[in-house]
Amino acid sequence: MQAGGLDLITLNKADGVWTVTINRPEKANSLTLEMLTELVEIAKSASEARALILTGEGKVFSAGADLDEARAGLAISEIWERLSGAIAALPCLTIAALNGTLAGGAMGMALACDIRIAVPSAKFFYPVMELGFLPQPSDPKRMSALIGPARTKLILMGGQKITAQEAYEFGLVERLAGSDELMLKALDLCADTVAADPKIALGIKALCS
Repeated sequence: MQAGGLDLITLNKADGVWTVTINRPEKANSLTLEMLTELVEIAKSASEARALILTGEGKVFSAGADLDEARAGLAISEIWERLSGAIAALPCLTIAALNGTLAGGAMGMALACDIRIAVPSAKFFYPVMELGFLPQPSDPKRMSALIGPARTKLILMGGQKITAQEAYEFGLVERLAGSDELMLKALDLCADTVAADPKIALGIKALCS
């Protein structure tokens, strides 16, 4: 999808690693239905990838739904669940390289990844109580599996915005990395998997499920 001559979702394929970048920094990388549909299509086609990295352009990973489209119903659309489900179903290693704040429905795609790394300035929040709707069904389950039910309720029911350091201490993210080394760290985490026999990587991922 393009706007003003720019690709709002970019895909780079190199050495078995697919890097998907949300490229709408002037709108805090908020997501439209077209952008989400493109992300779903990429995720569904990524079975040939050895690893997939999700990241964003600028200082925010994603603020969630585009405000205008959220008011029209995008915030509660099933497209979010389709996206997280497509990511979770991938046989390859999936990494969310969070270049900044992660909010709302965009949380789902990061929760569906195998590994999450974030810059120290990132914030994490999911204001469903404030906005008056339920999160997508798989998001609380995946979040609870990572950080436990009480901390999940702290975020979802208590409406708390947590820092990257808190996210790391909770287990919501596995590593912190400066903005200048975030993608290098993500690629480094892919290296062993990309170099290994695909059957071994697939087998390990299956055993961890």
